[in-house]
Amino acid sequence: MTLDSTSAPVSPGLFSTVLVANRGEIACRVIRTLRSLGIRSVAVYSDADSDAPHVQLADVAVRIGPAEPRLSYLNASAIIEAATRTGAQAVHPGYGFLSENVTFAEACEDAGLVFIGPRPDALNIMGDKIRSKNHVVAHAVPVIPGIARSGLDDAALITAADDIGYPILIKPSAGGGGKGMYTVTDAAALPDALRAARRVASNAFGDDTLFLERLVTTPRHIEVQVLADAYGNTIHLGERECSLQRRHQKVIEEAPSPLLDEATRRRIGDAACAVARSVDYVGAGTVEFLVSDQKPDEFFFMEMNTRLQVEHPVTEAVTGIDLVEWQVRVAAGQPLTLTQDDIVLRGHAIEARVYAEDPRNGFLPSAGRILALREPAGDGIRVDSGLIDGLEITPDYDPMLAKVIAWAVDRPQSLARLRGALEQTVILGVHTNLEYLNALLGTPAVVAGSLDTTLIERTLPDLQFREVDDELLLAAALVVHRQRWQSGSDAPWSRPTGWRMRAPKPVRYRFTFGVDHSADVLVEGPPQSAAVHVSRPDAEAGWVVPERAGLATTNPDGVATVLDYAGTRTALRIARDGDRVWMSAGAFSTELTLRDRETSLGDRLANLSHAHEDASPEVRTPMPGTVVTVDVSDGDTVDAGAPLLTLEAMKMEHRLSAPIAGTVAISIRAGDTVKAGQLVATVTPQQAPPHAPTETTDTPQPPHKG
Repeated sequence: MTLDSTSAPVSPGLFSTVLVANRGEIACRVIRTLRSLGIRSVAVYSDADSDAPHVQLADVAVRIGPAEPRLSYLNASAIIEAATRTGAQAVHPGYGFLSENVTFAEACEDAGLVFIGPRPDALNIMGDKIRSKNHVVAHAVPVIPGIARSGLDDAALITAADDIGYPILIKPSAGGGGKGMYTVTDAAALPDALRAARRVASNAFGDDTLFLERLVTTPRHIEVQVLADAYGNTIHLGERECSLQRRHQKVIEEAPSPLLDEATRRRIGDAACAVARSVDYVGAGTVEFLVSDQKPDEFFFMEMNTRLQVEHPVTEAVTGIDLVEWQVRVAAGQPLTLTQDDIVLRGHAIEARVYAEDPRNGFLPSAGRILALREPAGDGIRVDSGLIDGLEITPDYDPMLAKVIAWAVDRPQSLARLRGALEQTVILGVHTNLEYLNALLGTPAVVAGSLDTTLIERTLPDLQFREVDDELLLAAALVVHRQRWQSGSDAPWSRPTGWRMRAPKPVRYRFTFGVDHSADVLVEGPPQSAAVHVSRPDAEAGWVVPERAGLATTNPDGVATVLDYAGTRTALRIARDGDRVWMSAGAFSTELTLRDRETSLGDRLANLSHAHEDASPEVRTPMPGTVVTVDVSDGDTVDAGAPLLTLEAMKMEHRLSAPIAGTVAISIRAGDTVKAGQLVATVTPQQAPPHAPTETTDTPQPPHKG
């Protein structure tokens, strides 16, 4: 535990101590509001989060279990025990984990704790998408055509799909965050999609109940924030546009929506309040609607999120209201002092979710240690973050790292501020989606506000990203060269001088990057006056003598943390961790791996042995995770592209397929935990193609200095 550090007096009528049953940026955000109210905060943490920012920020921190969520952040008994042991009077669940869990809310009540959220009966009705849809129909709220009944097996859903009509959207009844949602365009694909959806729903929510909806084409996802107290007062705080989604996961959110006029805004707000009143809702909640882009005055109820939303900061920005403060006040029994007439939307706010993922590699989640961090600041900029230098990003949790929010007097200025903030952001040590976010915000459709939930899928192939160019390779080589030069003694053979009895030989630095790219950088001389030659397999560049070389700063661990390199076009920030060199410029960032002579030789031999194969026969895991299904048996014959296994990491499923046709050798089982890059299967082709002779190239000679 940490020592108490709250200094502000407790506001009258509020709790003295609140436990925050969450982690990451949302735990930090809740703790800051508790501190502003003078409330003592209690954090909980898993073994993976022992040094996390929310642990350091709280007044008291309690360990609740190992990294695995079901043994820590989903361990209701451990959380309640921590609350009672620390004298907490209430529990704030944040979002995700146990925030919409009826059993947890009831257990809090049984333990004499206030659950900062709606009552269990409201959770029970609105926490189940099937039950909630059937419930709101009785209150004259429009819903999307489909089938929503409990107890439907796959056969019943397949039969119903023909009556609904394709395309169809499969949704888990107990779900959230887009997990387990699948779009199906024809009957042949439905059985496999149902099985996958049930598996994800069971693993993520402990409930595999599914329902079907007709897929609304070019839909816009618009949600309304509501606040309600225990005395029957219910208001809405305007709407948020959340149409920019990838795989049903929100990426960009804004308030207000550029689509709605004032009349529709009033109607959809009234409908949201009607939904909340129908279950005697208490606290902060969000009612989600689908709105037709062609008919913006027509909307359909989707679900109610009975918790704080990830995107709540944009509502706070345009209303000036602290939603967490009102959650706490309402839970403590205070009435709302706000009326609907008090809610005025001022300006425009847009939020971008920063994820640990690699857009260049299929958006695979990324894990690693934060080597360099710089978060943006400035007029109208807010950052909700759970990051600090040195933090380990593990594959155990959702990959969202932070949220960057920009407010301005109008939408164009808000967009410009947000793009500028993303370009200021530096996160080195894990792959992020920063460059992708910046590119997305600059597309003509987004600039014009012409949004829908399929826009990202349509525009993603045309987004342009920076590639690893000679300038980046030159800078990386100079960083490594300078560090090795400074670490040597005065003896010429202990420094990377390339010293020989006759003419000096250039020092070669080989870097690999991306999926299968590599380049050699040859450096001759001391860093401050080195000649540099970049050699790629597909292009040649001449020798370059940089006007200004990079100056690296190294901490006691030998990591070059933040490096400013004055290049010919851009200012780079570089961090090195062993053989990995991370670089960023604007919103762009990349990782280069330094290969030593022995490893490079092994790479060359491997390339020779597979020179004329279309793909490697080895199947390796792209990240750490858990095997959830194995689709083949050892010795099976498979076609190229056949599914082999499904891996779950960072709350997402990733299917690994056979790279070539042949006989598969596989030894793992469902439930096994795997590491990144682990060999999980090998496919032996029926007949190996003959090898062709290889070509060699001469090493270019550097210019000699007289």
